[in-house]
Amino acid sequence: MVDTLREIRLLSELDDGEIAVVEKNCRWKTYGASEQIIDQHSDSNDIFFVVSGRVRVVNYSLLGREITFDDLEPGGHFGELAAIDGLPRSASVMALEEARIASLPSDQFQRMILSHPKIALKLMKHLAYLVRTSTLRIMDLSTLGANNRVHADLLSLARKVTKDDMTAVIQPIPVHSDVASRVSTTRETVARVMSDLARKGIVERQKDALVVKDLERLEDMVEDVRGE
Repeated sequence: MVDTLREIRLLSELDDGEIAVVEKNCRWKTYGASEQIIDQHSDSNDIFFVVSGRVRVVNYSLLGREITFDDLEPGGHFGELAAIDGLPRSASVMALEEARIASLPSDQFQRMILSHPKIALKLMKHLAYLVRTSTLRIMDLSTLGANNRVHADLLSLARKVTKDDMTAVIQPIPVHSDVASRVSTTRETVARVMSDLARKGIVERQKDALVVKDLERLEDMVEDVRGE
């Protein structure tokens, strides 16, 4: 398998020659499942590109509780904040499965975005998206009960894969501990909420997928408590 950055969304504006230069300047490494890629508060400032596999962006409370921010698929990137401002890392990142990662030093990354306005704009849009989603998450954590936060998380997952605005097929089935980590609750609460949604006919657990059968009803449940 040839290492390439052609599928990295942030770099899609580069032509083949420009991509080749970036690839040459990257360090390439394969991480095993559960292996840490970067550590919160570390002084490294490369930007990282997910070539294959999946990674998870997390933080840990003082008591060691894991808080999940995001899961990234191939084509994504992370570490851009430290690459831009040179400050310590704001989160840790670990591989969820074997992952091939390319890292680009911050000075070369900064030169690239200064010379390619379209990449700079794409990066700004990505950062704006992070601000918006973080704001919504803070509001949900501050104003919604645990059950409602599980509903909101499930709705977010469903909206990413819905095709007809009525149903959504989420694969793989969300792991209760992962949902709990994202919405700051317990696995038991997530299990109870999922069972309640199944009894109401809103979701159905199949062999390898969770089907949201009534997306509109789930949206109404979330929007009612958010006041939307």
